Amino acid sequence: MQSSHLCPKLEKGMEIINRRWTSLIIHQLLSGPKRFCTIESSLPISGRLLSERLKDLEQDGVVRREVFPETPVRIEYSLTEKGMALEPVIRGIELWSEQWVTIDNADSTPAEAAKCCEAKPACDEDL
Repeated sequence: MQSSHLCPKLEKGMEIINRRWTSLIIHQLLSGPKRFCTIESSLPISGRLLSERLKDLEQDGVVRREVFPETPVRIEYSLTEKGMALEPVIRGIELWSEQWVTIDNADSTPAEAAKCCEAKPACDEDL
């Protein structure tokens, strides 16, 4: 039997985007820089876990954290060139999901299911 070896770069790349919430965070940032609370309000994720994922993505060179020396301090997160290179991957998954994934929630109507991808309103606080 022949042994199959994964390319280490592919394995590392999959490890990065397969972390829970990472792909959805990247998806949120595809539309441009966002403040922490804007990302947090758009995803069902705790602030602690979002902070952890953003730090991971920053260390991986996918996300940039920019601090604006204002009062109060403003912090924005955006995708780096490396992060923006994931756009075709994320958009491809988005298109595949629209075509092939069904929502089996008996309590939701088709109109409610269509709203699931709409953004929630943002708050004014940064962490």
